[in-house]
Amino acid sequence: MKILRNYLNKIKPNFEEGGKLSALRSVFDGMETFLFVPNDTAKSGVNIHDAIDSKRIMSFVVIALLPALLVGMYNIGYQNFLAAGQEGTLIEMFLYGLLVMLPKIVVSYGVGLGIEFIAAQIKKEEIHEGFLVSGLLIPMIVPVGCPLWVLAIATAFAVIFAKEVFGGTGMNIVNVALIARAFIFFAYPSVISGDTVWVATESIFGLGCDLPDGYTCATALQFVANGAEITGAAGAALSLSDMLWGLMPGSIGETSVIAIALGAVLLLWSGVASWKTMLSVFVGGFVMLLVFGDKLPAGMPLWHNLLLGGFCFGAVFMATDPVTSARTEVGKYIYGFGIGAMTIIIRVLNPGYPEGMMLAILLFNVTAPFIDYCVVQANVNARARRLTKKN
Repeated sequence: MKILRNYLNKIKPNFEEGGKLSALRSVFDGMETFLFVPNDTAKSGVNIHDAIDSKRIMSFVVIALLPALLVGMYNIGYQNFLAAGQEGTLIEMFLYGLLVMLPKIVVSYGVGLGIEFIAAQIKKEEIHEGFLVSGLLIPMIVPVGCPLWVLAIATAFAVIFAKEVFGGTGMNIVNVALIARAFIFFAYPSVISGDTVWVATESIFGLGCDLPDGYTCATALQFVANGAEITGAAGAALSLSDMLWGLMPGSIGETSVIAIALGAVLLLWSGVASWKTMLSVFVGGFVMLLVFGDKLPAGMPLWHNLLLGGFCFGAVFMATDPVTSARTEVGKYIYGFGIGAMTIIIRVLNPGYPEGMMLAILLFNVTAPFIDYCVVQANVNARARRLTKKN
């Protein structure tokens, strides 16, 4: 690392004001602060020194996402081979999923970071690091069959209108990745609501299987919404093990509860995510399942509904976003409970859109400041009453 540090120090003057590459100063600064903790100190005001800056927080989240990403890649290949009635090795299935997923990750980061770099150069500011997470989240929450050009448009829309117009990282009021998915849902509904998009249907470089035109495969939540038995790509009933490991059709990173749980452990251990928000989402969802129990398919335990779709993924990685979630301690309980409850309400009362988690989180992203205001105001009023009694 010392060699790298010395090399960066050697070329740094070229990127400073007056240097021949000064126009790319924000790009160099972004790379330098990603590799090393900034050595600058504030000149005025009260400040708290901490070795963990926002780039390292984002890095923790990216690492936490890796289990869900890797299992999602394997599941892409598994579903393709299963639908074709073929057998493949674990390596073949994973490599196929990797080849399907890699272009989506490249497009997401390429478009998003490209816009970030341009915005930083125009504003003459440092590059914001928030897209390190959003760039990975976006391809993980879209269907495997999402066209790359649609993904590119959705990413650009989300970065520009959900982030940059509000001032960049830390200023956005809604989750950037979810805005990208919402854009696809409303602008290109066939990409998300269609049946065929949940399973990859074409072979790549000799890996995988070509499925017949018109192949359809619904998600588990679509079966629940129709009151039918949940089946997978081959028409066989899904077991609890399939739900836990994520061996079922769905968005790329949202199917494996076990992989998501591993990420949750890291986020909680590192203090990046709030257990209050995370737990409240599940409590809110389960309470609402009890309320609407008679409207759900008979024969399936209520809590199984929390394992399907993007519920677990949203509770762990989306609802806990420190920028767009509630920040007061009591507010986190209210915020999380509301997301879980609203998700089940949407799933039950709107069978045309059986997911619910995306809309619930976006709704409470907008509501979070009001929740915090009410909590703070309640504390202020309580203290005023105590002061009045003492006097």
